[in-house]
Order: sequence, then C-alpha cells, then structure tokens
Amino acid sequence: MPSLRLAETSGERLPDASPVVIVGGGNCAHALGVHLAGRGLSVHMLVRNLDRIPPSTRSGFLNATGRVQGRFPLAAVSQDPAQVLEQAQTLFIATVAGAYPEVARRLAPYLQPGQRVVLFSSKLAGCVAFEHVLHLEGVRGVRVAETDALFASRLQPDGSIQIRGIKRWNLVSTPRRSQTVEALDFLSGLFEGLEAADHVIQRGLTDFGALAHPLTMLANLNQVDRKQPFLFYCDGFTERTVVLLETLEQEFQQVARAYQTNLLPASTWLDRYYGCAPGSLLEAMRSVPNYQTSVAPDSLTHRYLQEDVACTLVPMRALARLAGVSTPVADAVVALTSALHAVDYDREGRTLESLGWAGLAPEQILSRLAA
Repeated sequence: MPSLRLAETSGERLPDASPVVIVGGGNCAHALGVHLAGRGLSVHMLVRNLDRIPPSTRSGFLNATGRVQGRFPLAAVSQDPAQVLEQAQTLFIATVAGAYPEVARRLAPYLQPGQRVVLFSSKLAGCVAFEHVLHLEGVRGVRVAETDALFASRLQPDGSIQIRGIKRWNLVSTPRRSQTVEALDFLSGLFEGLEAADHVIQRGLTDFGALAHPLTMLANLNQVDRKQPFLFYCDGFTERTVVLLETLEQEFQQVARAYQTNLLPASTWLDRYYGCAPGSLLEAMRSVPNYQTSVAPDSLTHRYLQEDVACTLVPMRALARLAGVSTPVADAVVALTSALHAVDYDREGRTLESLGWAGLAPEQILSRLAA
C-alpha cells in the first residue's frame, strides 16, 4: 500500500527512541503528533488515505500554532499497518470513537502480545469495546488503556494544527482495574495531570464534551443548520435554558453512583482542564479561555452529535436501565438525534453487546471492571 518514508527525506535527525504509532489523520492525531514529537519520540502516523491529509503532513512535518508553536518532524506516514506496527510497542488511537470497531479489526492481524494501545477521546467504555473486538478477532495479550482527548485543536486551511487548549487534568482507565496503575505510570511519563479512574464508567462519564456537545447542538439546531456562527460554549445556553444541561449532568451523576463511583461537578472538570471562574456551570463555561473563541459547527452532521450520542449517551442509558436509573433528558437527546439523522442510535451505537456485557447485571459488570 502507498507509504511515505520520511526519515530519509526530512533532512533532520529523528529522536533515538522506540517508535510510537498514531492511528488517525484528523485534529486530535495532529495535535498528539506535535506533543509526542516535541517530547523527542519517533512518531509514525497510520492513516486510512494519504490523499486526505495535509500536504505538509505527507511531507514529513507537523506545523503547530497557538499554545504550541513550531515545526515537528514525523518519522513516517503510511497507509500500511504491517509496515508501521512491526517495530512499535505503543499505538495511540486518535480516530473518532465510532470508528473503533473498524480500527480494531484492521489492526488485529498485525498486533502482538505485549503491545500497548491507548485510546484518545474514547468516550464511555471505549477500551472495553476495543478489547472486545480484538478478542473476537483472536488477539490476546495486547494492553488497552484510555483517556479523554487532551487537546482542543483544529486543522487550518494551510494544513497546520492550531492548538487552542491543553488539558491540565484527566482520568485514565483500563478494562480491568488491575491494569490501570501500570497504564497510568506509562502515560504519566508523556502527559501531565493524569489520575487513575475508579473504572471505565467513571472515566467515560467524566467527559464535558459528551455532556455538553449533543444538547448544545440540539438547543441551537436551527442556527447550526442555517450556518449562522455563534460561540458554541459561551452563547449556546442562556441562564434559563442551561437547566437542561444541569439536569443532564445530574443524570450522569446518578448513573455513576449506581455503579459505585462519583463524579466531580462539571464546573470542576472545566477548572481542572483549563481553569475557569468559580460559580455556576454557565459562568464556568463562559470563562474558559479557549471556549471564548470556539465557534459552533456549521452542520448537524457532526461528531458533536454522532460520536457523543452513539458512544456515550447510548451506553450510559443502557447501563442506567440495568440499574433502574431514569434518564429522561438523555433519552430525549438520543431520540431527537436519531430522528434528525434517520439513524437508530440505540441499535447502531455502542451497545452492551458491543462491550461484551450483554446479559450481565450491574454487579457482574462491576466485578469484571474490578478484576
């Protein structure tokens, strides 16, 4: 398959380190590549289609602006998993969470016991879903961990990646609690401010994007559909309508408690992520520095609805039903998004079956997570 070998053409000496592979070619993948290359790692990018990434990336460099500035070398960019996975011990999956089953199946023939897969922005129980697909493909012994996206970033028309924000805090989890300490130890050598989650449900529900994105899109769907610009986090809610977001936050907290964990208030997430003013959730949102320039999407066909509904709200509601927890606002968001997209997200999203949890009671799920 087509490949670009950049170590021979960049003209710069690459870091003498075990190579890492970033799977993906979007915003998150580029920002992550900048961070890892800046730490001196030999970074290889595995993409689906070389023609869909910026020419500057294909030429062997990531150009960054904003919170991180500079030109960062890549070791290689390739479409061929066999080519880039042979020597790598660590893979970072920086695709949209909805692509995890496809990515896991694509990588499975080339993965070896002892390799590590780290999911960025995995949403709810992403590492469980990814590992479940690997097991179905006959792959054992690959360590899978997850954290949330650590960078607020956006690719620019010139191919550079603008990094608007870098989270100062996040949770890490693995499919089983016994693996989390080792994963945290590894990731803390690369990223600051990480803490171990109680389990994947706590980590997956500690996600401001999953909380805010779908409801903000639906609360402003006509404006989004008309492509009328507005500041997504600052102007998406009023003092009156933010009650919808506050109620959805309560549902997140109730589901967490049903699975023997607790969530910090969402305003505290924002303060730990980026820093914000004390006060209400709305006041916190409006005071986050990088949110003050974050413009809303101009299409309803967007990951803010597709990914956060399919990969967080759908499994959250399934877990809630198992535990007898009512989630009327989450139910409404899923129903409205399903109607809007003509997609049955309860069937097409991250179901309990896709996690390998079909037929389990809450106590059995918790027992698996505690192993």
